[in-house]
Amino acid sequence: MAAALRQGAVRQFCRKQISRHISRPTRPLSQLNSQSEACVLCRYRVQPAQRQFFSTAQPTILRRYASTNSAPATNQGEQVPITNAPDITNYYTIFPKTIPGGPPPNSPFEISLADLRREFLQLQNVVHPDKYPAGAAKQHAEALSARINEAYRTLADPLQRAQYLLREWHGIDVTAEDAATKHALDAETLMEVMEVQETIEEVGASPEAETQINALKEENEERVLGCVGALTRAFDDGDLEWARKECIRLRFWYSVGEGLREWEPGNTEIRLVHNS
Repeated sequence: MAAALRQGAVRQFCRKQISRHISRPTRPLSQLNSQSEACVLCRYRVQPAQRQFFSTAQPTILRRYASTNSAPATNQGEQVPITNAPDITNYYTIFPKTIPGGPPPNSPFEISLADLRREFLQLQNVVHPDKYPAGAAKQHAEALSARINEAYRTLADPLQRAQYLLREWHGIDVTAEDAATKHALDAETLMEVMEVQETIEEVGASPEAETQINALKEENEERVLGCVGALTRAFDDGDLEWARKECIRLRFWYSVGEGLREWEPGNTEIRLVHNS
């Protein structure tokens, strides 16, 4: 009885600690170079699509050009037009051919990645900085190119797309530093994550480890697909609370998947990095 109570207390403590850390913005694995920066799951033994998933922060320099007709002025007040430049009001307006209806619920959450890629390449061909002379025109093209690239990488990934929609249209930022209490992981998913960690601890150094890890990868891919499907239904139905919960769960399963991909024979733990 006492052992069971102690185990329950430990798991409750871990839930609070993990929930407190999950909302922290992600950095690439290459930047996580100290034990103090590791995911709390990795430190509990008594941290991608991407893969680095790119930040959806919108560069200030780009906000000045909020329509296809806008252009920067030179020192002499001369306007520098870029023909056929996209409307960069938001990430959805950049791709009118692929997503003519804009964000959900006016259009489905799911996006045709082939169409998105095709329109992205067409737009980058229009605004490629190498096509413009040095000066204001080139600077404008560079800003547009960066904005288009960021929008494409965000919309092409389900997790980044969901986080962008929740933050920009509904004021729900599941990656904010102060969001831990509002956007904690549900207990059931937390226990699943801990079970994956415990399995790796048990089999990581055994001869059958690679087979077991491959099985865990397949299981995790199924979880990711399940979350993406649930997110699609939630956004299409306009159920923001459901979308918020599934987005938080998907962040964890992305993290587990990245950790499993980074696993090497002999390791008895995985490094989990929470993607923003």
